[in-house]
Amino acid sequence: MANSPGSNPISHGSSLGAPLLVPSKEPGWDSGPGSEPQKVCIDDMLQNYCGEFGYWQLKHFVLTSLAWALEAFHTMVMIFADRDPGWRCVGGLGCDEKESNVCGLEPGSWEWEGGPGSSTVAQWGLVCGQKYKVGLVQALFFGGCMIGAGVFGHLSDSKLGRKGSLTAVCILNAIFGCLTSLAPDYSTYLLLRFVTGFSTGGVGLCSFVLATEPVGPTKRGVAGMSTFYFFSTGIALLSGIAYIFPSWRALYVASSIPSILFLVLVVPFISESPRWYLVRGKMNEAMKIMRTIANANGHHLPDGVSLALDDEANDASNGNQIWKAATVEKEAISGSIVDVIRSPITRIRLFLAVGINFTCSVVYYGLSLNVVNLETNLYLTVLLNAVAEMPAFTITAVLLDKFGRKPLAIGTQWFSAIFCFMGSLTGNVGISKVIRMCCGLLGIFGMAGTYNLLFIYTAELFPTVVRNAALGCATQAAQMGAILAPFVVILGGGFPFLVFGVCGLIGGMLASYLPETLNKPLYDTMTGLEEGELA
Repeated sequence: MANSPGSNPISHGSSLGAPLLVPSKEPGWDSGPGSEPQKVCIDDMLQNYCGEFGYWQLKHFVLTSLAWALEAFHTMVMIFADRDPGWRCVGGLGCDEKESNVCGLEPGSWEWEGGPGSSTVAQWGLVCGQKYKVGLVQALFFGGCMIGAGVFGHLSDSKLGRKGSLTAVCILNAIFGCLTSLAPDYSTYLLLRFVTGFSTGGVGLCSFVLATEPVGPTKRGVAGMSTFYFFSTGIALLSGIAYIFPSWRALYVASSIPSILFLVLVVPFISESPRWYLVRGKMNEAMKIMRTIANANGHHLPDGVSLALDDEANDASNGNQIWKAATVEKEAISGSIVDVIRSPITRIRLFLAVGINFTCSVVYYGLSLNVVNLETNLYLTVLLNAVAEMPAFTITAVLLDKFGRKPLAIGTQWFSAIFCFMGSLTGNVGISKVIRMCCGLLGIFGMAGTYNLLFIYTAELFPTVVRNAALGCATQAAQMGAILAPFVVILGGGFPFLVFGVCGLIGGMLASYLPETLNKPLYDTMTGLEEGELA
């Protein structure tokens, strides 16, 4: 998964829940000509003036989240492109179709079903002693994702912004995906899948943050949970595309064309995040978007209201006229993963988030890739896995505000672990095969809910100035887990389920040490977070 690879405190605390008005008796804060503008943070402006999730946010959210389907195409295409297409005897001696594999058969006595172009396994003979190459190419893809998540997480917080980074990764995905279909040999294929992973690693991350940052605090949780419907829908659509295009080369082209369409038909109608503009000191651009949001939602943004970072707004509410502009400017420029590690509060959160994302990804991507070992209809099983994820998103979205992030993060991982342990105890023949498939479906049901929740939970733990950098780091950890998953899968039997169960158990234990973020503010700066935690 990828995967990252956006945020969401569901609501502010009482001190931030109302307009940050300063009594008129305070000097410089009367409503007359020449008075100072009312300084409010983005969440308060959305709640009180612009609307938290009106027409503008709905359109922006849907258009931006379509990128998740693109990530699903480029990630899960490996299930079909690198599949074992099956084989059959061609009448020669030394061929017995009762054999479990072709390793002991005489050359020329058998052939691949669908011909050598049906998959990369058939194209380059990735069986028997070469089988590890299937896991290697999948692992290197996720290795590229890991590097890309860190690179584009930093770029989206700094120079390129959220929209610029999303545009860049989609362009690269389209190019690399189409070039992969032309790979003349395994080594070239390996390289192209690595660079495709590099660009894919930033898609979900940038899309999630860009889609959810303009959403108000009480709506951001449900919105954030809903982004993953697009990823699951992409997997379901991919199973149909793979059925229509059985050749692996044609499949890579077909799964890359949507990225081109997204760039031409969708990106021009997406706006940059006002939060990114604000922390980069581009106040005019941020205010322009906020006015557009208010107008599109049928609201009015008064002329005397101006945006401020959370620590500025806190000072304004206390009547302090000295804006910490120099501090804010420095923080906006230097915000990086180093700042996250330097702070004792965010350092512990980051380490826990990294561990949880790693174990969760081993299970999620492992179960997704393990369908090749279930000996069932591949297209149907992938479709069922995608469908199984969707109720998990709905249930976690409904329970998100009732029980909080922490209990759900623990419960969903342990739910998945239970069924993975059960799957490790069943066989792979007769009714046991069906039971194991059901255990896999329920395992991915639980872990999909966790994977969805983790993006929101992780984003809430860190302020805007380093949010994408922190999410990028957590996403990198998830990609490390995804790198491990293919090597677990190729071992076959019940062992992969056992590993997935252990990972789910450990992930739930780590989540128990994280703080609850329900009803906590979405901070913009490290200073705002530290002051808020100490308050």
